[in-house]
Amino acid sequence: MRRREFIGLIGGAAGLAITNSYRASAEDTVRRVGALITTPTARAVLEKVLGQHGWVLGQNLQIDYRMTGGETERSRQGARELLAEKPDVLFATTNTSMAALQAEGSRLPTVFAMVSDPVGMHYIESFARPGGNVTGFTPFEPSLGGKWVSLLKEIVPDINRLGLVYNPEPGNNAAAFRESIDETAKLTGITSIETPQRDIAGIERLIFSMKGQPSCGLVFLPDAITAVQKDRMIAIVGECRLPAVYSLRFFCEAGGLISYGPSLEKMYAGAASYVDQILHGAKPADMPVQAPTEFELIVNQKTAGQFGIQLPNALLARADEVVE
Repeated sequence: MRRREFIGLIGGAAGLAITNSYRASAEDTVRRVGALITTPTARAVLEKVLGQHGWVLGQNLQIDYRMTGGETERSRQGARELLAEKPDVLFATTNTSMAALQAEGSRLPTVFAMVSDPVGMHYIESFARPGGNVTGFTPFEPSLGGKWVSLLKEIVPDINRLGLVYNPEPGNNAAAFRESIDETAKLTGITSIETPQRDIAGIERLIFSMKGQPSCGLVFLPDAITAVQKDRMIAIVGECRLPAVYSLRFFCEAGGLISYGPSLEKMYAGAASYVDQILHGAKPADMPVQAPTEFELIVNQKTAGQFGIQLPNALLARADEVVE
């Protein structure tokens, strides 16, 4: 049951449409974009939006991609390779990609998408005046950590043990959400919060450690590796029959219980429009970092039934979409 329709932004990734040909003809040279991304969705949106602004692959535009899968070492290798090619602008998705570029000391103009707490991660000086070579679109503010905990407690009020799911390797931004999570947990009677240890294998160890234990729930924090491996994550959570809340809707579409967060496609599209502006001479230092103004609440009624959970009527009434 769809409560609000969102504009679809993903088009075919095979080529770029020419919708503003006068912009294309104004370009005298081929401009180059280096893209350090995690999923094909980012590629599709980037190419669609640039095509709408008159950029044509093979004519006035070249895009060099490095697909990282959200993995730390692949991101570092991709960052090194792209920087060696010296593109006109870099397009980076997720904190893992940005951390890799920062570790390599990049000074190239860079636009990020789906990067949380960019000030705390020292990518920019402030939202209004980034001040350096980096700008972009951030999807989450730290206070959302408490919101995810509250939603989980609303669905399963007796939860008192919480697992936070994210990649514990360097470059993750999980710490940004911890203060609001701890505050909400204290107010709602959660007495234990556990996190994965050492590496990405720690994610599965954490989830399985809660299997069969009473009053347990999971919060999937924004993270590239769990997003890329969403089907595996959903399967494990389902096997363990653990209520979980996610930050993006595609988890619910894959069988997750509930999600609350921004539109992924809108984040990518906004960032792609910034890439276009920089290719036409804009400076990242002068381009404010943008945050979402609306969030989607998605609940999966089918999954709730499989877990034996009765979703509150008030929650269903607020949902933007209920997956039946």
